[in-house]
Amino acid sequence: MDTDSGRDLISDLPQSILETILIKLPLLDAVRTSVLSRKWRYKWATITKLVFNDTCLIPCHDKAIISCNLVNFITRCLFLHDGPIHKFELNTSYSPTSPDLDQWLLFLSRKDIKELSIDIGEDDWFRAPSCLFFCPKLTHLVLVRCELNPPPNFKGFLSLKHLSLQQVIIPPHDIEGLISSCPLLESLTLSYFDSLELTIRAPNLKYLNLEGEFKDIRLENTPHLIGISVAMYMTDDIAEHFEQSSGCNFDKFLGCVPRLERLIGHIYFTKYLSIGNEQGSFPVMYQNLKFIELYQVSFEDMKELLVVLRLIVSSPNLEELQISSSSITTTTDIYDLDFWEKDWPADCTFGKLKIVQMSDFSGLPHEIVFIKFLLGHSPVLEQMIVAPTIYVTDKVVKMLIDLLTFRRASPLATVKFVQEPL
Repeated sequence: MDTDSGRDLISDLPQSILETILIKLPLLDAVRTSVLSRKWRYKWATITKLVFNDTCLIPCHDKAIISCNLVNFITRCLFLHDGPIHKFELNTSYSPTSPDLDQWLLFLSRKDIKELSIDIGEDDWFRAPSCLFFCPKLTHLVLVRCELNPPPNFKGFLSLKHLSLQQVIIPPHDIEGLISSCPLLESLTLSYFDSLELTIRAPNLKYLNLEGEFKDIRLENTPHLIGISVAMYMTDDIAEHFEQSSGCNFDKFLGCVPRLERLIGHIYFTKYLSIGNEQGSFPVMYQNLKFIELYQVSFEDMKELLVVLRLIVSSPNLEELQISSSSITTTTDIYDLDFWEKDWPADCTFGKLKIVQMSDFSGLPHEIVFIKFLLGHSPVLEQMIVAPTIYVTDKVVKMLIDLLTFRRASPLATVKFVQEPL
């Protein structure tokens, strides 16, 4: 009977299958397959995804030698490559020089690049060359510690769907223009921007992640946005700007997101939304919003409390609510508990709310009444999880015990206390 024991079955596989195998290998190992045989010499040179990271490096005690070896390896791989390059990722702590990066990006702009990600050494920045703005097939762009200056004749990334800019220096008007010139943009991440006033216009945007020192954020023409995560850092200048700002930040930020499904607000987010927000009718209902997570909400500030209540009352299908408290005193009306009876509708019901998590609970009056309010108006609630602040006192323990006596609209609702952070 014939046998295939001496036949090289792998080498005879179709090129598309071999490329799939090679792409799953670390790039250095993929390139090393060239020594297997003559057939394998340039098999790697047609793969469409090139990922360069520290696994491509041979260990050495001299950082300069490692950096030089990395540059030589990348340059050799690019110039030996045959065919289109759809993905190029550079993520390393060893920084190449600007001329090298410029050379690579110019090469990639001519190779039908679709996904580009560059994140180099923590203390190093690079300036993106103009050729970056002329990659018509680009769909994913991730830049970290980069200076961007779009040229005057830049017409936009017409195919771009995912944009992530972290620690990027770019003129304020250019960042807005860049976003609005990406008509297919679905995911946007902006991190570590300073004192930025930003208006986002993106008709196909679905996911938004913001982190930094933002003076103002306005969302316009974002009807398809379903996921938002915001972390705002506070400086003296921004705090002063907050006090002087006009209009309702809640409406400016959340007035054009009717399809929102998931909202995460980190530090100072509820403070920002509270500027200009007044109790009254709620013009926008968030029928799809099922998950809300808010960090460091001040239950001593009635304006922040009104933001929380507006959010959950405007979300009739909310299923999970997570809130962490802040104990920083900001107002003098912290004991105005008549609000809950005089100013808030007694027939308010959270018909889909199943899970509530309250962390950093310190027993403030409005914290207690808020929990009581949720327990009494959530007919399908399953779990109320309360984690006290690390500074637990006998008074806080007594308050936690008192929570067990509150009326529950749901017969299935349980109240659970946990010591460890949620």
